[in-house]
Amino acid sequence: MSRRTIVSMPGDGIGQTVLPEAIRVLDALGFEADYVHADIGWEFWITEGNPLPDRTIELLEKHGLGLFGAITSKPKNEATSELSPELQGQGLVYYSPIVGLRQRFNLDVSIRPCRSFAGNPLNFIRRTADGGWEEPKVDAVIFRQNTEGLYGGVEWTDPPPEVRATFDSHPKFRRFSDTPGPDLAISSRIFTRRACSRITRAAFEYAARHGYPSVTVCEKPNVLRETSGMMEEEARKVKADFPDIQLWSTNIDAQMMWLTKNPEDYSVIVAGNMFGDIVSDAFAGLVGGLGFACSANIGDEVAVFEPTHGSAPKYADLNPSIVNPIAMILTAAMLLDHIGELDRAKAIREATAAVVASGEVRAYDMLRLPGGPEVLSQGAASTTQITDAIIASLA
Repeated sequence: MSRRTIVSMPGDGIGQTVLPEAIRVLDALGFEADYVHADIGWEFWITEGNPLPDRTIELLEKHGLGLFGAITSKPKNEATSELSPELQGQGLVYYSPIVGLRQRFNLDVSIRPCRSFAGNPLNFIRRTADGGWEEPKVDAVIFRQNTEGLYGGVEWTDPPPEVRATFDSHPKFRRFSDTPGPDLAISSRIFTRRACSRITRAAFEYAARHGYPSVTVCEKPNVLRETSGMMEEEARKVKADFPDIQLWSTNIDAQMMWLTKNPEDYSVIVAGNMFGDIVSDAFAGLVGGLGFACSANIGDEVAVFEPTHGSAPKYADLNPSIVNPIAMILTAAMLLDHIGELDRAKAIREATAAVVASGEVRAYDMLRLPGGPEVLSQGAASTTQITDAIIASLA
């Protein structure tokens, strides 16, 4: 296989810490690649008014593979206030660069595995009828429609007359008709049949390829009848091509309750953008939290891989770093899966599992310690030490 070029986008905060750790693991595996740095994130919003510069888009267009760290994201008014003085008053609006990447390259299939590692003290446990406890194995893979829904960005405060008129034509809008424009904010939830079909088919194909028995559509069709209803309708069509895989349906609110009662019952889950974000974070909480949560954003021509945690700026400047790099390292394994380097991806997961199971090297979150430099003297391993242990365990 020819040498790969990967666009490296550390981004903000701890993204600049954990992404190099993942590359260290890839190097230790003998994976040969060239890493091209790309600018993205808060620094470029402040100085250029654009957190996703065109030069970064061009690199991804050219090379097709991206490894991403983390971004800082702040509310509208706070983001505007932090712009450089020369950019103030130009009507610039901050928009998440990772959401921008998803929409620019139609990275519409998001895959978020949530698998428990034996020996992780953060794993979900529950009481048994005899007063004891048990630790069910969690192995859920969430397929999140990544470009539409509530994250599509079609929204207004004080909607223009033509938008207001359209909403006024709907009978259920009448109770808002007397609300003054500046007091009215509207967000749209847009689903398309094509996108619903693509994400549900991707979920079924993954289930078939990896031996999962079921696909669960996690939406809210009893209330969101049109959008959630379309997702369920398309899932039923796709299911016809996969007779050996069961199709289940859950409401997002009920799913939040059931996942803490019987999480082992769920395997592949598919949802729209917002609900997929929610259910993937919820399942991540059962397997150790965001320090273990990896993800892929897949399109036809470009794929970007990222941990789902944020930039955690309060930890960014600690030296030595204390943040858990496992989510980023598992993200690198997903990149390897995508390009067919299955044995190397498996080696990363097995090495990570061995380190977690040994219990000898644990990040502060795994020890349930509040973050801060003092955790190193309380038995927590540094970021580098965790990576070193994983590299040492590589088969």
